[in-house]
Amino acid sequence: MPDIRKINRKPTSRMDARDRLIVALYAQLRAERETRETLEWAIRNGAISNDVLEAIASDPVPVVTSEDIASLEKIIALDERRSRSRGNG
Repeated sequence: MPDIRKINRKPTSRMDARDRLIVALYAQLRAERETRETLEWAIRNGAISNDVLEAIASDPVPVVTSEDIASLEKIIALDERRSRSRGNG
């Protein structure tokens, strides 16, 4: 896609757990928006059959809960501790 910007994967400073969580959630939101835009385009241009639309509409969309975010924060914290212990050992 020509309008997608390149992301520099070499950070100038180390991101903390919350920054990484924000980046991950932003990436998920962006992907969902692009999926919706593509689906809208396909519907407008008749590229999707009614059966496929019905299957998409009936598929439950998972919702991110506060428990999910808390779990992610715990995982990130554990990952940081492991990284620090390897660096100091």
